[in-house]
Amino acid sequence: MSNEARYGKLIGIGVGPGDPELLTVKAYRMLKETRVIAYPKKRKGEKSYALSIVEQYVKAQEKEMVGLIFPMTRDPDVLSREWDQTVATVWSHLAQGKDVAFVTEGDPMLYSTFIHLGRRMRKLHPQVEIMSIPGISSVNGAASRLHLPLADGDEQVVIAPATADREAMRQVLQTHDAVVFLKVAKVLDLLLDILDELDLLDRAAVVSKVSSPEEQIWWDVRELRGKKLGYLSLMVVRK
Repeated sequence: MSNEARYGKLIGIGVGPGDPELLTVKAYRMLKETRVIAYPKKRKGEKSYALSIVEQYVKAQEKEMVGLIFPMTRDPDVLSREWDQTVATVWSHLAQGKDVAFVTEGDPMLYSTFIHLGRRMRKLHPQVEIMSIPGISSVNGAASRLHLPLADGDEQVVIAPATADREAMRQVLQTHDAVVFLKVAKVLDLLLDILDELDLLDRAAVVSKVSSPEEQIWWDVRELRGKKLGYLSLMVVRK
């Protein structure tokens, strides 16, 4: 009997940036066909953002719904232990021959938890087939919502996580035509300082939970100094 016959597949499904209508036809089909749906689960009982995007397409009573809690720590021992537990939970279904669809906002191959899940699964259970269904990322969603082309002709665009490394972010802005900074909330004031230094404040916009019912857009980023934004916030800078 082949591995494919004995074990289920792990399928990462990108469900888009927030609008359920931005789900691809293939993602929709896989959600309908797959018996086990896994999703990121918040420790504090908050609703899963990825699950909220697809819940109108998934009848929970007809599926095996598996909430996975992912470690939010830098402690290597805690990380290893909790990731192993997460993989074990998914493996318990795969070992029974059931495919598991893991839903993630955006695209599963772009700054996604699925990357780490797949990597750990491959290490602990190399016999498992792993595949992914691409999704529309928040980067694409923001460009569309802002009516802002990210690149044309020979122009260069970069996607980067916003960090506390002032020089790294400054260099990215200086050397590319367009920059999309992800997860800007924690370093927003620092980023605004850099934009001010480079005279780029008028070239930036911020979007939170793009395309979702909770979407917010700030065209004048100066308004954001000192404010707290949600985790799913990004900045687009187009020189």
